[in-house]
Amino acid sequence: MKDLSGKVVVITGASSGIGAATAVACAEQGMKLVLGARRRDRLEEVAATVRARGGGVELLVGDVTDPGNAAGLLDLAEDAHGGADFVFSNAGYSFERPFTETSEEDLRAMFEVNFFASVELCRLAARRWLEGGRGGHLILCSSCVSKFPLPYQGIYAATKAAQAMVARSLRHELAPRGIRVSTVHPITTRTEFFDRSSELSGFGEGQAGRNGVPDHAPRLFVQSPERVARAIIGGMRSARSEIWTSWTVRFSAALFTLFPALQDLVMGRQAASAHSRHEPADDRG
Repeated sequence: MKDLSGKVVVITGASSGIGAATAVACAEQGMKLVLGARRRDRLEEVAATVRARGGGVELLVGDVTDPGNAAGLLDLAEDAHGGADFVFSNAGYSFERPFTETSEEDLRAMFEVNFFASVELCRLAARRWLEGGRGGHLILCSSCVSKFPLPYQGIYAATKAAQAMVARSLRHELAPRGIRVSTVHPITTRTEFFDRSSELSGFGEGQAGRNGVPDHAPRLFVQSPERVARAIIGGMRSARSEIWTSWTVRFSAALFTLFPALQDLVMGRQAASAHSRHEPADDRG
């Protein structure tokens, strides 16, 4: 189990949710942080909490898809702390929408954030570690749906599956050079992620969900961002290839792989529940 004190971590999507909770958890381990996100005010709030926990922190405001954003985060880590030891590529978003009603622009935009920006940050970090002859640990925030998609969320699942497949391959490419690679597979987590998803999905207030999760999400499979953060800290210490927060969902994913018909049964029920959220209202009177 690695001692994390004094180690340097870069975190994207750090202004809220899993990113913010992980930043605080890292500070409590005595780590030094470089945080990136779009919203300056929210990022500075997280930074204040980090400093109150005794952590050193540097901030870069910007979108992960901005040219130079990934390099800027890594440069900041080098200038302030001599370089990153961990990179947590966390920024991402989703929406629930029929595939046939999703524009090519929206499809590509989600891949730009969830996949291309994520792996670009990891690619640049790995290159720097290789050039410097040092090790490091790349961590990508995937999802449980990287293993099994949900109806109306196929694009999001595809971005996370692509991310996880690249990470799995990269893990074995880089292991001989002392660089570790892990993916995180959270289940439904209480964050504003779902508020934003509901907004992008075009749902009315009654379907937006309460307390940061959709109304239709089974409460058995809802967790806090702090739980995910604790799992990530454990993954940093032990270098697990996959970091899960629910053994029940992980076991279900394995069953779905072994028995596709079982997955189809579950997805059929999920689809039946979701249809009502996407059917146009009958206003014939």
